[in-house]
Amino acid sequence: MEQQTIAELSTRVEFLEDKIMDALEVVKENQERMCVDITKIKEAVYNPDQGLYARLRILEEESKSRAKFLWILLSIGIGSIGTALMSHLN
Repeated sequence: MEQQTIAELSTRVEFLEDKIMDALEVVKENQERMCVDITKIKEAVYNPDQGLYARLRILEEESKSRAKFLWILLSIGIGSIGTALMSHLN
């Protein structure tokens, strides 16, 4: 009876060992996949020519340029209206 109990325990331990090894293999595969994904994310964010920060920098520069252009147009428009009013009053 004692040998039967030892055999059952041995079988149970082997089964649990197999389950643990399978679980560790799944963890290893997921970790490898996450590593690849993180590498892709870093490339997308930090790539100096095409990354997210480069795109944001370009958008900020375009926004500043548009704002300057609008101020110039507004100044020209106000100056033209002022000149027209002054010449009309004289």
